[in-house]
Amino acid sequence: MSYIENIFICLAAPLLLAILCLSPDGRRGLGFLLAGMTSCLLSAYVSAFFAGIAETDIPTASHEIAPVVEEVIKFLPLLFYQLVFNAKRRNIIMGALLVAVGFATFENVCFLTYNDTSDLSRLLIRGFGAGAMHVVCGMVVATGLSFLWDQVQLQIAGTVALLCFVITYHAIFNVFANQSGMVFWVGNAIPLLTVLLYLLFFRKRVDM
Repeated sequence: MSYIENIFICLAAPLLLAILCLSPDGRRGLGFLLAGMTSCLLSAYVSAFFAGIAETDIPTASHEIAPVVEEVIKFLPLLFYQLVFNAKRRNIIMGALLVAVGFATFENVCFLTYNDTSDLSRLLIRGFGAGAMHVVCGMVVATGLSFLWDQVQLQIAGTVALLCFVITYHAIFNVFANQSGMVFWVGNAIPLLTVLLYLLFFRKRVDM
């Protein structure tokens, strides 16, 4: 068992215990958080599998394979929740946010495990930037999903379009995040700015 699985068990164990002690709303929230962390772990396996088949190096896999795998797997808990429970718009959006936070948190922990941790400023901007990117992608999919699924004719096409958008957004972020200097800083600032614009202009239009 590698470090990633050991870290996952240590983080997931208290969440599972807490789920048993909370109210239904609390259990749902922690369940989404745990689903996000699990999605991150599964994404690492699937991305490594496809990277091995394609015989690509790490940067290429990060730009071309990881965004597709991560966004699709991160979407599956939301799709399951929507199909099984026919969830309210508010719950879908909140679930997407928590899945994204869980995914980003576990991803950042793994990043710290396998990379140099001496540059605190770079770690901070990378942590906030990657977290904001996952939140943006999750919110875009959830907001679109909550509106599109009210119209049967747009469910499939609209969902595919949303996934294509967030995959592209994710891939662009990864390209910037793997650079150095000003490009790295600008790339991580883009999702932070996107979150700020969402809070200022769009949040009031969505029932949170």
